[in-house]
Amino acid sequence: MACLLMGALLLVAQANTVHSGTSQWREGTPLQSLKYHGELEGNESEHKSPQPQTSITNQIIPQTIIIGVRKGGTRALLEMLDIHPDIVVAATEVHFFDWDENYEKGLEWYRTLMPFSYPHQTTIEKTPGYFTSVKAPKRIHDMNSSTRLLLILRDPTERVISDYTQVYYNRLENHKPVQAIEEMVIKNGALNTKYKAIQRSLYDIHMGNWLRYFPLHQIHIVDGGALIKNPVEELQKVEIFLNIPAKIMTSNFYFNQTKGFYCLRSDGKERCLHESKGRPHPVVNGTVLKELHAYFREHNERFFKMVKQSFNWH
Repeated sequence: MACLLMGALLLVAQANTVHSGTSQWREGTPLQSLKYHGELEGNESEHKSPQPQTSITNQIIPQTIIIGVRKGGTRALLEMLDIHPDIVVAATEVHFFDWDENYEKGLEWYRTLMPFSYPHQTTIEKTPGYFTSVKAPKRIHDMNSSTRLLLILRDPTERVISDYTQVYYNRLENHKPVQAIEEMVIKNGALNTKYKAIQRSLYDIHMGNWLRYFPLHQIHIVDGGALIKNPVEELQKVEIFLNIPAKIMTSNFYFNQTKGFYCLRSDGKERCLHESKGRPHPVVNGTVLKELHAYFREHNERFFKMVKQSFNWH
């Protein structure tokens, strides 16, 4: 009888030791370690609904920034990426790195403008003015040299026309005088290369500034023209660049015949981009178009060599 009692006591003690050890490991393991532990065990519950790795959310400095270009499709790109469950996006254009008055407020101010996110999610901020800013590349690098950058571009001439169109409608809404695009693009019989819309389309010049601070492999260029025609293919490339699971599907989009571009479908809801997107562009004089194409051609070739890829631009 004494032997039996002793054996029972030993079994209870051993069970308590094992339970205590397991509990101690889980409580003492960092959240990041628990995350990877859960991923390793994921194959056993492949068909189960994914569980959040932690209920704690925080506002953090963005790991990825959409740096531009203005009128290149940045809003469309941001809203499409927002479909992904592992991505959270800032609600507004912050202009932290290109506006001195905001930059002087400090990183803590910048952080408080970011959305709350779980540890496994990627926070993305978008401000199109960063790409053409002289100061933004160094400032972002100083914040975090490993920041991943997304740059969406379109045909430079089309971008100029879209830029003009936005300003045109803004001036109309504010009851300000407007000029025809030809009057803005041509001055004294020659191309007005000082026109801001043209300056913003000199991609090679602006890209050169970014490559002084960031290696090319940290900058992913999204083809704005392709994003409009085949959004899923372009977004899948972004998922690979961000090293996140492929979760954006064809079913997340439907073509709106009235608007003439794709709208979004997620969480049982459908939505299109703001009505200011997709405004009709003015018909531009053919001679002016040829001058713009000729002017951008050399800049485009330099840009293609810099980024080691080419685009179907005029």
